[in-house]
Amino acid sequence: MHGSWKSGHHYLLHTHFGFSVLKLWRIWIASSMPFLNMSGKEKNGQTQEGSAWPELQLSELLLSDTVRALHETINNEWDSIQRTACQTAAGRALWKHVIHDPLAEVLAGETYLRSLYEKITGDRLNNAREVSGVILAVRTLWFDSKLEASLNSFNGGEAQVVLLGAGMDARAYRLNCLKGSNVFEVDFPELLHTKATLLQAAIGSTNEQLRMIAKSVTRVAADIRDDNWLEKLQQSGFIPERNTVWLLEGILYYLPHSHAMQVLKIIASNCTLTHTVLLADFMNKSSTTISESTYLFYSDWPDHLLPSLGFSNVKLSQIGDPDANFNLMHDPLNIFNKIRSLPRSVQTHPDDGTPCHRLYLVQATGSPNNSI
Repeated sequence: MHGSWKSGHHYLLHTHFGFSVLKLWRIWIASSMPFLNMSGKEKNGQTQEGSAWPELQLSELLLSDTVRALHETINNEWDSIQRTACQTAAGRALWKHVIHDPLAEVLAGETYLRSLYEKITGDRLNNAREVSGVILAVRTLWFDSKLEASLNSFNGGEAQVVLLGAGMDARAYRLNCLKGSNVFEVDFPELLHTKATLLQAAIGSTNEQLRMIAKSVTRVAADIRDDNWLEKLQQSGFIPERNTVWLLEGILYYLPHSHAMQVLKIIASNCTLTHTVLLADFMNKSSTTISESTYLFYSDWPDHLLPSLGFSNVKLSQIGDPDANFNLMHDPLNIFNKIRSLPRSVQTHPDDGTPCHRLYLVQATGSPNNSI
């Protein structure tokens, strides 16, 4: 995923939605993007008709022997789930006109940058409605904005941010809102070690003065499917009584149902101790049919599920909603805009009989004063 968990399939899927095709590359890396209108401008206002996506120019650091050797190990020795961390980073690197993540390129590696770049340029040459990576961009921006708002809601004081399945996430190095926060990144040990080595190479060789912005970053080697991940987190300095934002981006739907529910219950239990915020994305049941062997957990109604676990306030958005748009989803015929206009109980689109694949972006909060 973002971390080993943070992405989806290890191959490209095609699912038909009427006349358009939703390409799902890992964690929704490909999806619908506004198409060219008669004025010659794209509806997202980013580029002119006929203009190419910025040329892929790989940095000297990325082509250095050290970084290439690390990514060769990733490509040869990591499993398909672990490698999705690099694919997510590639999406952020290539959508740099909307996402500021100067470390994403070195974390992604040449293989995944070239692969996604070829998909993007092909989509644009074909004037496709769906340009690879836009859903990842929207989702990243949603999590960034909600993380900042959540930290501001604590009204000062030390705060903790826990990234479960952190993978190649570089928020601790790019978000100013984390200046006063202790960040904990939880993922597989080999992934965290490789990430730290890549970051050291990038920060030590660049002229951009890249540095850690967060107050601290602690990497916790743990598998959240195991029973002892919370114990390992606490042994690494996590304080249950301190205000905390839990960030689960692109992870829950890859967990078996029992493990996903256990993770959510553990986080919800903190609502009785301190101000707790959960930021997570959920697939609906229809989405799991894309690959039932890959997508294991779903919730059609996470805004009902989370209060039953102990959260007192839940806000749900869908891709294309006002707070999950970021001027990238204007086209009314965009796949997600078409689906979100339907009642959420509808699993099959009435116009063409295709499944209504939904991705819910959810913010849930709780505290000792208002826990259920």
